[in-house]
Amino acid sequence: MRIAVIGGGPGGLYFAYLWKRRHPDAHIDLFEQNPEGATWGFGVVFSEQALEFLRADDPETVDAITPRMESWKNITLNLRGESVEIDGIGFSSIGRLELLTILQQRVRVAGVAARYGTTIQSLDELGGYDLIVAADGLNSLVRRGFEKEFGTSISHSTNKFAWYGTSKRFATLSQTFVKTDLGSFNAHHYRYSPAMSTFLVECDAATWQAYGFEHKTIEQSQAICEEIFADTLEGHPLVSNKSVWRNFPWIWNENWSHRNMVLIGDALHTAHFSIGSGTRLAIEDAIALTKALEAETAIPAGIARYQAERKPIVQKLVTAARTSADWYEHFPEHMKLDLMDFAYSYITRSGRIADARLRAMSPEFMARYEAAKKVGSQA
Repeated sequence: MRIAVIGGGPGGLYFAYLWKRRHPDAHIDLFEQNPEGATWGFGVVFSEQALEFLRADDPETVDAITPRMESWKNITLNLRGESVEIDGIGFSSIGRLELLTILQQRVRVAGVAARYGTTIQSLDELGGYDLIVAADGLNSLVRRGFEKEFGTSISHSTNKFAWYGTSKRFATLSQTFVKTDLGSFNAHHYRYSPAMSTFLVECDAATWQAYGFEHKTIEQSQAICEEIFADTLEGHPLVSNKSVWRNFPWIWNENWSHRNMVLIGDALHTAHFSIGSGTRLAIEDAIALTKALEAETAIPAGIARYQAERKPIVQKLVTAARTSADWYEHFPEHMKLDLMDFAYSYITRSGRIADARLRAMSPEFMARYEAAKKVGSQA
């Protein structure tokens, strides 16, 4: 089988590696527009079990990645100079470049022909392949060429965000909410290496307009954010890497394939960064596609199986991500709550965590929250 993989992000790299490892005779070409060793962004975060979902089928990759990860068990929320920890909510993180470097090495060892610094301008360049795997992200060439056939829908959240890094090391995944004279900001921050953290700054459209960010340079925006979060950063600077203000894009495709082309990762669907699942979703897509193709004798049947089995799982997670994003669209309103009510609103925002589950998952937080509610009811 001759396979072309467009896109050298985690999903594309992992599919190429996995298929070549399991099918050594297959010919796989991977095309990535960026040079090897280049990426934008900083750290990526995984929910509690990190990459343990890979261990049954691919323990070697898990063992290569896990020692490079930073892990913690709590979430910390900071509001009006007060803090509250929500216990039992574990996450792990790794630098995006470090993750890509590990996967690039595995692709190389497996024997995949990886062509970095190569931009596919037209699908006409990919004649002769039995399968084209589009892992080329938000601006996918394949998806844009056949949006009607894929049943593509694209919309954007109203909030603005800019993705920075910082040398300040944070103990846990944290959220810091700050109100200024011109509006409200939120920072999502977590360490991803011994010396670096992600620091994603978010604000609503009204705040973004009030600060005139539309007319600010990247450096000017960075300086304003450093000033707003000066107490949080404690003298550490923000680090920019294409850190422009953006609106989160919601991408969904009703049909996951067209002809011999199939979508995975952000080319296919997006899930808001607030649930920390984008990279995992892309890798899981790659696994699901591999297994579906192996379960059928013909490529069209394998692609159909991939959509039938994977789509309900992804829809459920994307629905939770949209609900979570809706909470952030109104976070200045939530900031008016007292600290414990605010924290409860935050942790239950996706609609997937009822009180009974929260008591089992975060007993210390729930004990503190319920004690505060009891005191409030007696006042």
